[in-house]
Amino acid sequence: MKKNYKTSFKYIYTLGIAFAAVSCNTRYLKEDQMLYTGAEINIENDTISKSEKKDLKVGLEANLTPKPNSSFLGLRPKLFFYNIAKEPKKDKGFNYWLKYKMGEKPVLLGDVDREFNKDIIENYSENKGYFNARATYDTVAKNKKAKVIYTLTPGARYHISDVKFQQDSTLVNSEIQSLTDKTFLKKGQPFDLDVIKAERERIDNGLKERGFYYFHPDNIIVQADSTVSKNHKVELNVKLKDNTPDLSTQQFSIDKVIVFPNYNIRDVKDGKYNVPMNSDSLGKYAYNDIYVIDPEHKFKPRIFDRALYFKQGDLYNRTNHNLTLNRLISLGVFKFVKNEFVVADSLKHKFDAYYLLTPRELQSLRLEALGRTNSANYAGSELNLNWTHRNFFRGAEQFKASVYGAFDVQIGGPKNAKNIFRAGSNVQLSIPRIIAPFRFHSSSAFVPRTNITLGYEFQNRTEYYTLNTFSGSFGYVWKENARKEHDLKILDITYVSPANITPLYDSISRKSDAMRRVVERQLIFGPTYSYTYTNTMLSKPSTIYYKGTLDLAGNITGLVTGADVKKDKEKTIFGVPFSQYAKIENDFRFYHKFSEKTSLATRAIAGIAYPYGNSEHIPFSRQFFSGGSNSVRAFRARTLGPGSFDPRTIESGYYFDQSGDIKLELNAEYRANLYKFLNVAVFADAGNVWLVNEDPDRPGAKFSKEFLSEIAVGAGVGLRLDFSILILRLDLAMPLRVPYYERGDRWTFNKINFGDASWRRDNLILNIAIGYPF
Repeated sequence: MKKNYKTSFKYIYTLGIAFAAVSCNTRYLKEDQMLYTGAEINIENDTISKSEKKDLKVGLEANLTPKPNSSFLGLRPKLFFYNIAKEPKKDKGFNYWLKYKMGEKPVLLGDVDREFNKDIIENYSENKGYFNARATYDTVAKNKKAKVIYTLTPGARYHISDVKFQQDSTLVNSEIQSLTDKTFLKKGQPFDLDVIKAERERIDNGLKERGFYYFHPDNIIVQADSTVSKNHKVELNVKLKDNTPDLSTQQFSIDKVIVFPNYNIRDVKDGKYNVPMNSDSLGKYAYNDIYVIDPEHKFKPRIFDRALYFKQGDLYNRTNHNLTLNRLISLGVFKFVKNEFVVADSLKHKFDAYYLLTPRELQSLRLEALGRTNSANYAGSELNLNWTHRNFFRGAEQFKASVYGAFDVQIGGPKNAKNIFRAGSNVQLSIPRIIAPFRFHSSSAFVPRTNITLGYEFQNRTEYYTLNTFSGSFGYVWKENARKEHDLKILDITYVSPANITPLYDSISRKSDAMRRVVERQLIFGPTYSYTYTNTMLSKPSTIYYKGTLDLAGNITGLVTGADVKKDKEKTIFGVPFSQYAKIENDFRFYHKFSEKTSLATRAIAGIAYPYGNSEHIPFSRQFFSGGSNSVRAFRARTLGPGSFDPRTIESGYYFDQSGDIKLELNAEYRANLYKFLNVAVFADAGNVWLVNEDPDRPGAKFSKEFLSEIAVGAGVGLRLDFSILILRLDLAMPLRVPYYERGDRWTFNKINFGDASWRRDNLILNIAIGYPF
């Protein structure tokens, strides 16, 4: 028996067209009007293992059509909505929405082409190596419902006895022979058409890396011969098709590289750009063997010299082809990137590489008005004005400038929290290369960038104080690939200057060192580095995300000056003590998808900041916080901790953010889709923050061996409204373990009382936010 599997996978679709034309027999009209509840597949072959039967059954079920109406807990709510809604007269209105948006048209037995499905079962089985498969079907009807039972009798599964790659004297064949060591076709493995198709793709990819630009997987044929072996064995012969086009067998190299950075379809006439393509006209646009057709000089040619991996004389390969396209896109200045290869010399097998680039609008001005609320009992709005120039110095440098104003108003909760007003501006220059005294080489598809930022913010907490914050940074961002990103700031500096400290706040802060440090002058400078790894963009059941951050402030300066605040050797710069500390934070997330509609998301955060040398405490702005809509949601934002400190003991009911030097947090959330845009979640959070040193004003705040007993726990349920452009999240949480309660009485299960209005007010925390918490 010989089988040619070059086109066998198309057989199913040919049958589908034929059988779709068969009209229904009137004898089955009543039966065909029954509700179709699905298919059942029975496999009758005792020589096949249970695991093989399971895999075969899963594959068959995925290919059968149509699918029955969706169900939820044994019910079919979409079908219910369809049936109760009246037929709408127009494609709008409540009835239309109920019937065709909320509802789902019933799938009837008459919609099922059982002969077509039978052929799918037989062909799929043969494609998986179960030759001579035969299938039958029967219909079972009861209570106006019907299902189809398919019985498959597959033959014994064939395995590969040998794999041969046919040889000849052509260049393309010799290259194929050099790729055989990594073949997917292995002796002893089951015959599988999907593996054969993957092998053709593998060979094609290998040839594309070696200059065979015009090669195609269809140029390869894999012949299966079961007559040369016994005991259900099949021999595979891999060869080029006899009618393979000559162009597909030729190895091409690059002649000219031509870039049109101002390409527009209106500039094309008869399929050609309006600039003559002769040597004289191209010569004036030459730059390092690249021709940049830019008469208006909008772009510096060197940006293309860095982005393009093809040079004149290079052998074509797909890796450099894709790298070039990705780097041109990641410059951020082009809206569309198109690439064409045109044969320039068919005898010498050379072609010209054309890059047709359509620029984005180089400048944009955007005004944003935002409204927000949070679980710290603040509501407010923000107004942003942003200006962006994407080609600031004609080298694809992105310059961004923004000014903003925002206010947050207390709408309940702890008294004396006061309102907050913020205003400021930021500027950033992002240069698409590494500016450094050393050479930085990156073969990544992403362009490395040098970022320079400057910022200022004015913050006023009414009746308490005003803070002026100046910031600036210089550093680099580069990606190894789509999964790994590095962000290194050589210098990250922040200067905080207080102003207008009111007598009220002054009198309160005298009783608390923590509150006094909020309004101290702060000078923070040093390098910071973060590394991010993620594979969440992959279509895998389980994916992870990790981000690690290292922040080192004042280390070298403290070492050089001999700063030691504990020995009364505090050093200053321009009269301001500089901060000296080391801080590290780790954020790890794990996602598992059970199905298309259900998933589990988990997160673990661990961080520590240690002050030394010129600092006894970590600056308030660099400490850790816990509680709120993206943290432990059963506690209001920044009110949790540190340790077992009870914030209710704060004199005069004064409210301020609780901070710590150590943070531990665990989160878990089960997510499910109910209907289209409506998602639900059940979650549990645990965590807290602690201090590394004692604070007499906050007893129980220091980290100790008793830290596990000081972990706060909360749980709740949530709704997520996914409107594509944004996700509105509402989470209702309650505390299950409160760390500042008396030891032995911190679990709150015996205190839950949903019928008590005062209990609900104090223990049910509603978080309203945009996007997922992690």
